[in-house]
Amino acid sequence: MKYFETVFLESALAFFEDLDPKTRKKLLYNIRLSEQCNDPKLFKKLGGDIWEFRARYNNQQIRLLAFWDKRSSDKTLVVVSNGLYKKFRKTPKSEIKQAENYRFEYFN
Repeated sequence: MKYFETVFLESALAFFEDLDPKTRKKLLYNIRLSEQCNDPKLFKKLGGDIWEFRARYNNQQIRLLAFWDKRSSDKTLVVVSNGLYKKFRKTPKSEIKQAENYRFEYFN
């Protein structure tokens, strides 16, 4: 059973396409798995309305920030807004703020 579908904004797609093929494959695998199960190791709420897809590959932490779009009665979307390489324990507030800005633009 699929709980949601994932779509990418252009900003996230540009980040995603710049990753090496094996890293992209790992992220896609984690996204597809997240769509079918509730696992905070793969898809976790950061606070407010922002969530993150999480992947570790080749000793690097990769994050795709996202938000929910539940306006349709047919399907629920998770919209990936931006991506980053995580270098610290916490996701930088500037990246979360950027995701919030993308969310605001998306709904307006």
